[in-house]
Amino acid sequence: MSGSLATTTLETLRAGGKAALARCLAELESEAGRTRHRQLLDEAHDTPRGRVIGLTGPPGVGKSTLLARLIAAYRGAGSTVAVLAVDPSSRRTGGAVLGDRTRLDHDPEDAGVFVRSLAAGDRLGGLADATFPLMVVLRALFDVVLVETVGVGQSEVEIGEVADSVVLAIQPASGDSLQFIKAGIVEIPDIVVIGKADLGEVAARAQGEMEAALRHATPLDPAWHPPVLQLSAVSGAGVEALVAALARHAAHQAEGGRLDVRRRAQSRNWLRTTLRETYGRQGLERLRPALEASFAGPPASPFVLLERLGQALGDIGLPEGGSG
Repeated sequence: MSGSLATTTLETLRAGGKAALARCLAELESEAGRTRHRQLLDEAHDTPRGRVIGLTGPPGVGKSTLLARLIAAYRGAGSTVAVLAVDPSSRRTGGAVLGDRTRLDHDPEDAGVFVRSLAAGDRLGGLADATFPLMVVLRALFDVVLVETVGVGQSEVEIGEVADSVVLAIQPASGDSLQFIKAGIVEIPDIVVIGKADLGEVAARAQGEMEAALRHATPLDPAWHPPVLQLSAVSGAGVEALVAALARHAAHQAEGGRLDVRRRAQSRNWLRTTLRETYGRQGLERLRPALEASFAGPPASPFVLLERLGQALGDIGLPEGGSG
């Protein structure tokens, strides 16, 4: 692969292996999907291959151990897997504290597994600014994309902006259930897993609490009732049931175009957020008529729309970053 993303395609990334993909994602991260990379991003956005599974929950719940279990399960079934892990940022360097993913157990020589860390930066919602464009590229190249959030509690709701299926992991006897009910996070997951199933009655009580909370929540998809599963990431008990639940959710989304609706909403949200962060609230307001007109038309890549709307904003005399 050349040093310029202008000539990078999905084909060249497939041919270049992990090293080429790592270099490409590093360049994409540096600009978080700005229009300089539009050709690759448009191609990837328009040719999604895999499903995106978001894994969220408080720090220490065992998300990385569960990730390793899911990687093994999907690789055992013959699927290729990419992991996009959003880690806390180093205060000194700004980079991901666990950038080498030393705590994620996987075979680095396996060509069917790719792991990439992102620094959360100043974001408090569990995701980094570049998560969406990097996810789009990985989704076009792999059968399964696993996105792990930084784990910061109430702001974990952002995982729904990139994932097809959201898995919320909680610990029994930790008070997480009550906190999530208060924060409204019970409206976000498609599947809930209770860790440390070996605790028996304690895990069963946490499962009952979450099931009760979900019955009173307003789900994102009223036609899907999120199952609550007990699981032990250490022993692997319950992982097979989780994979089966994820497959049922995928089949559910395939009905009536539900997955397309969800992904279009994610693209629109990323576009709005990027426009606001680039041009400020004033710029977004001045762009709103053109933005809504774009949404009303045929589905289009948000990266195409970003370029068009940026040009429109220049035409009305508001420079990038000039709106405050």
